[in-house]
Parts: sequence; structure tokens; C-alpha cells
Amino acid sequence: MILARMIELRKSYEMGAGVVVEALRGVNLAIEEGEYVAIMGASGSGKSTLLNLVGCLDRPTSGQYLLGDQDVSNLSDAELSEVRGRRIGFVFQSFNLIPQLSALDNIEVPLFYQGMHRRERRRRATALAEQVGLGQRARHRPTELSGGEQQRVAIARSLANDPFIILADEPTGNLDSRTGTSILAIFDELSSRGRTVVVVTHDEAIGGRAHSIIRLADGRVVEPVAA
Repeated sequence: MILARMIELRKSYEMGAGVVVEALRGVNLAIEEGEYVAIMGASGSGKSTLLNLVGCLDRPTSGQYLLGDQDVSNLSDAELSEVRGRRIGFVFQSFNLIPQLSALDNIEVPLFYQGMHRRERRRRATALAEQVGLGQRARHRPTELSGGEQQRVAIARSLANDPFIILADEPTGNLDSRTGTSILAIFDELSSRGRTVVVVTHDEAIGGRAHSIIRLADGRVVEPVAA
């Protein structure tokens, strides 16, 4: 089953003085349910722009984006926010945790915004912390955790709402190689359980762990290949 499909997707930015930058130029791609995909390309190739569109953080200038059975190409900001909250999990290079909250509380944040009862939020957050190997550290704040532990919190948080798709933007970029490998093993495990995972990376070794690679150059897909 195709989970996400992009048809002739274009994204341009007006820079002023009549200058228009075309970040994506007619992208066509499909992501299957349960697929593990790496988006790769040089700096300025359009990777981040594509991830923002897949994650409904932005909308295309033209073209069509179908997420599940919903066309999200022209949704309002409020509608895009609703889609993000219920269908998409994000993992960022810089973790993006709330420093005043414990790991468990950070994992609960998406569930709070969805109106889940506190007891159920805590039960689910505790189970997710265990799943990513944080059971003994779940009540610590981000400043008391290592980089790898913080990224585990971010991964658990991305799973809180049982999303359609997990998007990871250079998830090991701030980690040493050994810690990064342990984080990638979590994505491997999520993929083996049928989760749909999309990772943006410049690292060929990380891309090689995925089922398929989407290579971008100058805003165009130049090499959609099986890994």
C-alpha cells in the first residue's frame, strides 16, 4: 500500500528583488507502508525542503501530495497542524526537547495536545521509554541525559501518537559514531516492526541501512534506487 505519494511537486521561494529560488522542481515519488527510505543529496539539493513537505511543515507551490487517502497539498495551517499531530512523528538532529520537563513528560507532550487522560498518557509514555531503552532514566531532565539518551527520548516522543510515518532529519548528526550506531539500530528495529521511516542523511553508511534511497540534485530526484 502506498502511504505517501508526490506528483509533480514544486516548491519555490521568493527572495526579493524579483529573485525566485526553485528548491524542488517536479518531484514524483511514492513511499510504501512499512518502507525504510533514505533521502540523500548534497547541501542545497532540496533534502530539507522535501522533508518539510512530507512532514506537512510546509505546503508545495504546485503539485499534489497525498498522505494516506488525504490530499494535503492545499490544507490550511490549522489543518496541516492537525495532520502533523495525528499522523507524523518527527526526530530532529538537535533533539528539540523541553529542558524543564523530564524524559517521560517530553514523551507525553503530543498526547497532552491530543487530549489523552493523564493516567493513559503516563502509561503509554512509560511503555515507549522502555521500548527505546530508557526505563531507568525516564524521570531525568534532558540536561541530565547524554546525547544518545536525549535522542532516544525524541524517538519515543515521535511514536507517542502511533503515527503513519516517522521522519528523521540527520538523527545522528550530533552524536559520536558509537552512540549514532545504537540510535540507528532503533530505527532498524522500528522498520522491522512495520513502521514507515524516512531519514534525511548525507552519510552513505546510514543510507545503506534503508530499503531504498531517494537521491536529489538541484531539486530533482535523480536516483530512486533500492538499497
